[in-house]
Amino acid sequence: MDEAARRAHALGRKGEEIAARDLAARGFEILERNVRLPAAEIDLVARDRHGLVFVEVKTRSSARHGAPYQAVNDGKRARMEQAALDYIAARQLGEVDFRLGVMSVLLARDGRLLGVEWIEEA
Repeated sequence: MDEAARRAHALGRKGEEIAARDLAARGFEILERNVRLPAAEIDLVARDRHGLVFVEVKTRSSARHGAPYQAVNDGKRARMEQAALDYIAARQLGEVDFRLGVMSVLLARDGRLLGVEWIEEA
């Protein structure tokens, strides 16, 4: 892995940690992280009183190209939904209520948190 890829990976992991803490503070229980499935990797699997939430975390060090959540397009949402269905089937959860969410994390280049935005229904 080259230096740019290592930095991007570290940025993403830091964003996921911030997202998990933020969701926990909002009353979510974090069930799993970085679940690899054929359709996609699920960054966070959480639960609240309404059911399961499959969370995509988008972290950026600049809003120059828009907010981080704007990187979740229709194709990504379709892969997220298929991954959620695969997760439910693999764990034999039967019929469960679930939704897709996006946590948008903006960090300064020096690592300071600039903003977090929770989009509950992606």
